[in-house]
Amino acid sequence: MKLATLKDGTRDGQLVVVSRDLRTAVIPDGIVTTLQRALDDWAFYAPQLIELYDALNQGRARNAFSFDPKSCMAPLPRAFQWADGSAYVNHVELVRRARGAEMPPEFWTDPLMYQGGSDDFIGPTDDIVCASESYGIDFEAEVAVITSDVGMAPTPDEALKSVRLLMLVNDVSLRNLIPAELAKGFGFFQSKPATAFSPVAVTPDELGDAWREGRVHRPMIVHWNGKKVGQPECGVDMVFHFGQLIAHAAKTRNLRAGSIVGSGTISNKDATRGYCCIAEKRCLETIEHGAAQTAFMKFGDSVRIEIFDEAGRSIFGSIDQAVVQLEH
Repeated sequence: MKLATLKDGTRDGQLVVVSRDLRTAVIPDGIVTTLQRALDDWAFYAPQLIELYDALNQGRARNAFSFDPKSCMAPLPRAFQWADGSAYVNHVELVRRARGAEMPPEFWTDPLMYQGGSDDFIGPTDDIVCASESYGIDFEAEVAVITSDVGMAPTPDEALKSVRLLMLVNDVSLRNLIPAELAKGFGFFQSKPATAFSPVAVTPDELGDAWREGRVHRPMIVHWNGKKVGQPECGVDMVFHFGQLIAHAAKTRNLRAGSIVGSGTISNKDATRGYCCIAEKRCLETIEHGAAQTAFMKFGDSVRIEIFDEAGRSIFGSIDQAVVQLEH
């Protein structure tokens, strides 16, 4: 099943069911109005939404209309929890190598995770708004899951069963603000502006065999200003699967339905697969040449993030954003 949230002038938008080919959609009138409400009582609402989804795919849904990603908010426009991990430890290792820092061995056994702002997500085609290019504007292509309720201290296997939906993420980073924030010892805040998500969130079964062992086994395709810069395999070099990431987030607290847990930037040890964030490219340049050569994003730049199935069909739709300057 594929679900999206359309802009309707409210904070939480209008939930719609989207066809598998992403061409049509239908409002689940009489069922549920928002994705958060559906997640709050998934056992009750999901079967009804799936029935409508089947009817839409078979051309039997009444009042179906053309689906336009430009009309989408994030599938969850605001969430109770946004916890982003760093499951691709290769990315962390490259960053530390580039600045001459040692890699703590526990990073391979205990996930890194930060708690991001979840009150103001943006849609897949909404602009990346920034006050200054000097902040070091960077994209980060990731996969994220949305969970049901998760009790405290689950095993990874138990935690994995809580996955209800998957999405793509552009976890925008302002790289030049990060060092000063981390030096304070409290983690990211100003360096992490509004996060964007794919047009649709999909149930795990939509991925077929590409969803296994708590990982998405498909390439993440990233275009920067129309040029393909990355196609790393999401299922390769992901040290911590989503069950482990969710269990880490819930070690000392409950997670409530609608919590979003991210994978962190997709990164492969095979550098020929390209990159999902500019920072990684700059790290490789620093390691090889002694200094970074690639600049961060400028106003007017664009980024496109997408995953396709084996037949070349978009699974989640694309995140397709431009960088614009904040207007005062």
